Amino acid sequence: MSDPERERAATGRVDATPERPPYALTVASSDSGGGAGIQADLKTMTRLGVYGGSVCVALTAQNSHTVESVHTLPPAEVRAQFETVAADFEVRAVKVGMLATEPIVRTVTDLLDGFDGGVVVDPVMVSSADDTLLDPDAIDAYDALFERATLVTPNADEAETVTGRRPDSPAAAREVAAGFHDRGADAVLLKGGHVDTDDAVRDTLVTPDEEVVFETDRVATDATHGSGCTLSSAIAARLARGDDLRAAVERGITFTHATIASPAAVGERGSVNHLADVEGALPSVEVE
Repeated sequence: MSDPERERAATGRVDATPERPPYALTVASSDSGGGAGIQADLKTMTRLGVYGGSVCVALTAQNSHTVESVHTLPPAEVRAQFETVAADFEVRAVKVGMLATEPIVRTVTDLLDGFDGGVVVDPVMVSSADDTLLDPDAIDAYDALFERATLVTPNADEAETVTGRRPDSPAAAREVAAGFHDRGADAVLLKGGHVDTDDAVRDTLVTPDEEVVFETDRVATDATHGSGCTLSSAIAARLARGDDLRAAVERGITFTHATIASPAAVGERGSVNHLADVEGALPSVEVE
């Protein structure tokens, strides 16, 4: 028996076996209720096998149905968090969520200059409970941020705010995507959850090379708090794991659908459920 083996036998200790999981970073705001924001992002990344870090830009007092207050951090604190993480970790992908103010949008844009990993920008403007989460004068500042994004993931309301057109038909979706491209975005995922349709939700991915419609069953529930954050962070996590954009979007949609189909009965309204069974019999995503 070697000396190390004798020591282990005597002490009961075992050698650590280090692993190097892919690392992704969320730059967003906290949700004290845990259903959305940074909390949703980190839970999503963990479920998808990615080690998640965070840069908090604002603290919110919110629950499943309302946002009571928002306290933004100084841009210098946002910068310090990002630079400290980037100095020590190999960040493969970044998800950008609620940024709240124009100075923070511009700071995050500057921080991403030169970053060569995947960047998913979720231009959060209004909560699922219709609370305003972005200063109106910050919208134009997003153009430079869109230029740094691998993918932008607006819902119908956000798309209409940015482009002036609601993506409520295939033709309108193409026009809206063109509007985002004119404002700097390379690829856009137009989410269909806020569009009144039949029994299906259609999310449209538009890139310079293709247009793909992902169709999933519409779930009859109001417990969708956190669904947008979950989708964008799931896509970022899949990019961190090496997926190409189309595969990352497809798998992100499948994961998010599972969290909506088995919602967490927490609080008054409920929330998407990051503990949902994502390995079981889930509805597959159909690609048109």
